[in-house]
Amino acid sequence: GVMPQTIEAINHAKAAEVPLVVAVNKIDKHEANPERVKQELLSHGVVPEEFGGESPLVPVSAKTGQGIDALLEQVLLQAEVKELTAMVDAPARGVVIEARLDKGRGPVATVLVQSGTLQRGDVVLTGAVYGRVRAMLDENGKPVQAAGPSIPVEIQGLSDVPAAGEELVVLSDERKAREIALFRQGKFRDVKLAKQQAAKLENIFEQMGEGEKKTLSLVIKADVQGSQEALVHALTRLSSDEVKVVVVHAGVGGITESDVNLAMASRGVIVGFNTRADATARKLIESAGVQVRYYTIIYEAVDEIKAALTGMLAPERRESVIGLVEVRQVFRISKVGTVAGCYVQDGAVRRSAQVRVLRDNVVIHTGEIDTLKRFKDDVREVKSGFECGLSLKNFQDLKEGDQLEVFEILEVARTL
Repeated sequence: GVMPQTIEAINHAKAAEVPLVVAVNKIDKHEANPERVKQELLSHGVVPEEFGGESPLVPVSAKTGQGIDALLEQVLLQAEVKELTAMVDAPARGVVIEARLDKGRGPVATVLVQSGTLQRGDVVLTGAVYGRVRAMLDENGKPVQAAGPSIPVEIQGLSDVPAAGEELVVLSDERKAREIALFRQGKFRDVKLAKQQAAKLENIFEQMGEGEKKTLSLVIKADVQGSQEALVHALTRLSSDEVKVVVVHAGVGGITESDVNLAMASRGVIVGFNTRADATARKLIESAGVQVRYYTIIYEAVDEIKAALTGMLAPERRESVIGLVEVRQVFRISKVGTVAGCYVQDGAVRRSAQVRVLRDNVVIHTGEIDTLKRFKDDVREVKSGFECGLSLKNFQDLKEGDQLEVFEILEVARTL
């Protein structure tokens, strides 16, 4: 059916104003129900073509390959209808879809060519990263020499791991590409330092002004750049006025000793997404007792961190009025103080409860019950319609006609 990530994809497509081609997967299963999927899509504003809408819906099976050709035909048909064309004989321009640090191959980026033709040996620049394309693999992992518009390829030869979403361009001169990359690195470093300094000042003001704000520090490591950015974005959005998520460090690759030391210093939790700790890091994690959480689905990480933050919230204190008592007689007893003969008009009075003394509907005292008796016996509770005797802690000025509002303070667990 329609999952949370499906809804997110629909919203992205609507925001970008691009057409949707819907693939209904796992059609090979006996319990597959495409009609239910259509109804769920309708509720999210996606109208299939057969219902008079503009979104073709293609049943497919990634396992058996059923419907894949029909899906590709629909994509090509949409491109033809929208008259989507691009230049081929020109230096390539594209976008980094994903990037990671491969142990054997170094920085690797998956690039979607949007115009022109990307060729092996081209000098490329993406953000503050540059390099010469040493190798290029297609979607099947086979080496290719060139890639035209709308072709995704995996490239090697970059100076570092680029950020997902960065534009990639081909330049004629490697020296020029290096100069631009170094200039951008300096700019990015200045911006990063400015943000860190602003964050430090912000923290000082928070500590001065609030003091009670609780912080959950996270060290995030993911398999690829896109997952890392998505996790950082999703988890920092969980912050509230009382609890704050602080990402101390986020990076691509396995969890290292440095990550564990950082988590120890910040008293934080390590979040690993499709990654694991190396042998050295595992020993340190065990000896230092650092918390590590491993995930393969972003929504599971968000739900678990949200639950942890909810536990950090101070419980909400709510007042519950449980009874109303009228003072009918007052006795002054030496060594005891003031004892009131009372009648419970409504609810109940409990010895563990608190009371407000009302005189002419004005609160003159709020405090606790000291003793509660029924005749000569100490009791825990007296209900409506019965008489009782009671005294209050640190208050001796009870008078006939006073009313006692009996209440309890309940602690209610809060949620984000």
